[in-house]
Amino acid sequence: MAIKIRLARGGSKKRPYYHIVVADARAPRDGRVIERIGAYNPMLAKDDDKRLVLDIERATHWLKNGAQPTDRVERFLDGAGLLKREARNNPEKGKPGAKALERAEEKRAAEEAAKQAAAAPAEEAPAEEAPAE
Repeated sequence: MAIKIRLARGGSKKRPYYHIVVADARAPRDGRVIERIGAYNPMLAKDDDKRLVLDIERATHWLKNGAQPTDRVERFLDGAGLLKREARNNPEKGKPGAKALERAEEKRAAEEAAKQAAAAPAEEAPAEEAPAE
């Protein structure tokens, strides 16, 4: 049985509150849990002590028994000094999507066409005609 340490959502709409729980990986997010080991309230200020409450002793016990933390819980455990979380790097994340590249190419082509159109009449400036008598 795969065990996960993860967040179970509570609270009302637009007011999240999470319990840090140990659960079977196949159980639903807010479903049956094995044990609650903490709480996380993202609505509180980051420097507030009550924002994250974690039973470090129980978390250590479950980690030793093979429980796998989710990314967010792994951040909490890293902050508590229980785990070492490796920094992630996704160079693809900052790249624009296909549509944005297409729009940029169209804009570049339109600018080039405008430059060529502006340069063409300057080269072919008509000579001044003599006034008709």
